[in-house]
Amino acid sequence: MDSTTEWIVLAAVLAAALLTVAVGLLVRLVRARRALRQAGLPTGPRWVFWGALIYFVLPADLVPDPVYLDDIGVLLLALRSLRAPLSASGADRRNGPA
Repeated sequence: MDSTTEWIVLAAVLAAALLTVAVGLLVRLVRARRALRQAGLPTGPRWVFWGALIYFVLPADLVPDPVYLDDIGVLLLALRSLRAPLSASGADRRNGPA
């Protein structure tokens, strides 16, 4: 193989790996939201969840879609914002009544 083909193959493998990470984070985001709703805990602003999903699906991104780093960042921020109420309520439970 010539060097151009090797670079194309490497870029395709990297893009596939990043897409796998992004889809994994998307699944974690959906599961976290579902678990929080089933537990009766607040899930934070709904626009964070739906905004992250729309950003992941829409083709208009800050970085072109073969590079999913921006999608991964948006999904991580949304996952963190969904889990913030969970950690806050867990801290309240551990401390007990004031």
